[in-house]
Amino acid sequence: MKAEQDGDLLEEDSPQDNGVQTNQYSSISPPASPVAQDEPFSTYFEEKVHIPENVSQVFSFRKLWAFTGPGFLMSIAYLDPGNIESDLQSGAKAGFKLLWVLLGATIIGLLLQRLAARRRVVTGMHLAEVCNRQYPTVPRIILWLMVELAIIGSDMQEVIGCAIALNLLSVGRIPLWAGVLITITDTFVFLFLDKYGLRKLEAFFGFLITVMAISFGYEYVLVKPNQAELLKGMFLPYCAGCGPLQLEQAVGIVGAVIMPHNIYLHSALVKSREIDRKNKKEVKEANKYFFIESTIALFISFLINVFVVAVFAQAFYNKTNADVNESCNKTGSPHTDLFPLNNKTLEVDIYKGGVVLGCVFGPAALYILAIGILAAGQSSTMTGTYSGQFAMEGFLNLRWSRFARVLLNRSIGITPTLLVAIFQDVQHLTGINDFLNVLQNMQLPFALIPILTFTSLTSIMNDFANGLVWKISGGIVILVVCAINMYFVVVYVTALNSVLLYVLAALLSVAYLCFVGYLAWHCLVALGVSCLDFGSRVSNRPAVLIEEPSEYDS
Repeated sequence: MKAEQDGDLLEEDSPQDNGVQTNQYSSISPPASPVAQDEPFSTYFEEKVHIPENVSQVFSFRKLWAFTGPGFLMSIAYLDPGNIESDLQSGAKAGFKLLWVLLGATIIGLLLQRLAARRRVVTGMHLAEVCNRQYPTVPRIILWLMVELAIIGSDMQEVIGCAIALNLLSVGRIPLWAGVLITITDTFVFLFLDKYGLRKLEAFFGFLITVMAISFGYEYVLVKPNQAELLKGMFLPYCAGCGPLQLEQAVGIVGAVIMPHNIYLHSALVKSREIDRKNKKEVKEANKYFFIESTIALFISFLINVFVVAVFAQAFYNKTNADVNESCNKTGSPHTDLFPLNNKTLEVDIYKGGVVLGCVFGPAALYILAIGILAAGQSSTMTGTYSGQFAMEGFLNLRWSRFARVLLNRSIGITPTLLVAIFQDVQHLTGINDFLNVLQNMQLPFALIPILTFTSLTSIMNDFANGLVWKISGGIVILVVCAINMYFVVVYVTALNSVLLYVLAALLSVAYLCFVGYLAWHCLVALGVSCLDFGSRVSNRPAVLIEEPSEYDS
């Protein structure tokens, strides 16, 4: 592992054997390949951002600026096309009534991201690296596969969003299959931006977030949502007159906001800052500034999500297909046939969302929405590639180039997307999102349980281990999130109406629950349930921090 080469570990005071110091992870973590150690390898961390010293203030904007970057890259996952589609569906189906669910999910996401960043700052290892050391080989590989599934599912959603955005911007001249191919190639180009410097790469992501904010903010100003209803929906946790449709949408919001691979991503991104982990004051300060930066980043992403929900809540809540059909006829839209002449409640996705905005508010609204979706798709697909890179390095000690990483993810994720784009219409392409949301929901325990486990161990976190309040609240949050998302999975499976699929789902569920139970057992031991500590690899012996050498040291 790269972390082992750098000495970037938490080690115990232990005797040395032939001049090599052993540590509590040595029985679990395989040694790094000598060949791999000698090979030059380029990662996101070629350079580290220097943190200003001798700043005596309790709060320093100079230091906050130095720490700014990882949180905004992390926040991209809260703005991917899957989230945008969930937002517009929420507004169209429930009006402003589910904004409090979006707010709650974002706050829960912030708390989980805090644990992820804290994990790396204190120990020098990101979450995948710790899983590599603490879990046996088979569970470790299963965890990696689950993370890869989440990344591929997210990647497919992002490609679908970009393809639809290009189709809308070109007024249908760019077919969906061509949009998929364009998205494949342009991502390779963007990923090499970090060759020009880490801060320039972070600035580019900031630019894409700004494009989204301006695009969706324009729609918000154009539609002029009812501010009183918006505030009521955001801070009053109640949904008057809601039924199963709105309940499913609420569950979908939680699943769209809290992304499993994003936990692994954030725990690795914070490595890009120079922090002396021997200095407890510096570690506390880094945790503080990373939390502030993450709060600002997620607040901005929350506002952008609110823009989308509010636009569709104000303009299309309780509207029927006939209402939109009439509007499209008046403007001469070529997409009128998407909305049959009946009184069924309007159902929208990313594609229909752009069309109905264009019908009601003019072509400019359609094009600006498409620009925002395109920016969301491009930015999130790049961070997904970094997630895969960190997961592969951490779980398997495989260090692939960016090109190889993108090629693998894209080859797996693009093939089914491209086939659907070629042989089906846009409705089938957007329909894949339901399945992909279920897929990612099922991966949530494989990020949430490990992050709570390894931030609760004093043998790893030392004085920064979770206290009783964090352990209890973290456990409750994970139980609630997992229960909500499992409900979403059950709803999806029961709607399939196939005995064969029911049997297959039952078999997979048994295997799935057994593995979740295994992770939960380790987590309970870490949380202090000592009666379960029989043969667990989790250890709570005190650890000693050692210095993290610079990557530029020879």
